[in-house]
Amino acid sequence: VQLQASGGGLVQAGDSLRLSCAASGSASRPYYMGWFRQAPGKEREFVADINWSGNRAYYADPVKGRFTISRGDAKNTVYLQMNSLKPEDTAIYYCATGPTWRAIDFSNWGQGTLVTVSS
Repeated sequence: VQLQASGGGLVQAGDSLRLSCAASGSASRPYYMGWFRQAPGKEREFVADINWSGNRAYYADPVKGRFTISRGDAKNTVYLQMNSLKPEDTAIYYCATGPTWRAIDFSNWGQGTLVTVSS
């Protein structure tokens, strides 16, 4: 499965942004899709993930209540709606797939999309 992320950009604090990630190719079994991010000088961290059906999602504490992950009807697209953005949300955002909800199990990565939040 190949992943293509899009939707990043430069916004001001308090603004909203929606990221998209499309998966192409076939998979042998259902998979979770998720978002991770890497800020300058920091390690990559988990943001959110969602199951195949799209009815169960997990969020990192810093984004709870502000970000919403969702999955398209065709199951091969994942979105990340980001509201009330803060400068500390500035990072390269990566989408990924994995067999479980656990961040450590995500092993298939797409290219990143840069989100910059100005104060």
